[in-house]
Amino acid sequence: MPALNYKHLHYFWMVAKSGSIARASEQLHLTPQTISGQLALFEEMQGETLFRKQGRNLELTEAGRLVLSYAEDIFALGRELEEVLHHRPTARTVQLRVGVSDAVPKTVAYQLLEPAMTLPQTLRINCREGKLELLLAELAMHKLDVVLSDSPMPVTANVRGYSHLLAESGISFFATRELRARLTGAFPELLDGAPLLLPGEDAALRGRLLQWLDQQQLHPKITGEFDDSALMSAFGQAGAGVFAAPTVIVDRVIRQYDVELIGQTQAIQEQFYAISVQRKLTHPAVLAISQAAQQNWVQAFSPGK
Repeated sequence: MPALNYKHLHYFWMVAKSGSIARASEQLHLTPQTISGQLALFEEMQGETLFRKQGRNLELTEAGRLVLSYAEDIFALGRELEEVLHHRPTARTVQLRVGVSDAVPKTVAYQLLEPAMTLPQTLRINCREGKLELLLAELAMHKLDVVLSDSPMPVTANVRGYSHLLAESGISFFATRELRARLTGAFPELLDGAPLLLPGEDAALRGRLLQWLDQQQLHPKITGEFDDSALMSAFGQAGAGVFAAPTVIVDRVIRQYDVELIGQTQAIQEQFYAISVQRKLTHPAVLAISQAAQQNWVQAFSPGK
């Protein structure tokens, strides 16, 4: 059995991804004849037909789909190796390019990123905030090292990546002193009929919060919905309604927004993930973030604690 020719495999992979030899030749800066000849040689060496013609395009055979699945993993590992070598700890400044989903509270994002500041190397953080799908696209193009999100990578995302659970926390509810004085009863019954500010539809917390309210047979009045958690908290600070935030940042929320804690529950868990193109986290700053979160957050704020 001859050794696998990885140059031939790369040509095959490019043709399979682009759908035609012509498009692959443009991307590889080679003539179509060269690629066609190399593909024929690759098929001859493997003893399998990998493509069949479908109009002007090429369609993978069953054997071709099998080879493509392995090629995807092989070249993903190659990109991962490049990332690992690029981010090896050195005496130079370590750059961390992080995307923060706008569903992640700013205070949580800072608390997650803070341990990276303790690295012995000089750290330079470049933070970008936005919708998760846009950040994942930049991650796929290696414009970001990691994305912080309140949910794992969607199964529908057209991006090869891996979700690493960093931390989880119960939920606390806050209101101004004036609003709290108008609410009657104990928690959580006081939420029934109370004005409530909800996270936007992209936030993972929204569905869990609504489900919990339904289970408790509570029917608050939804007075606002916000994609940005900081904006929701600002409206809460102005007395527009009760709002929720992770219990792990309860002290900071009270200080920053001058509000009162009106109740807590562990029945709702908010989770935070690091999404990377690597199966294993290797960037020194991301490793510091992950290790600190596992030690300080998951243990302290896991269900039942």
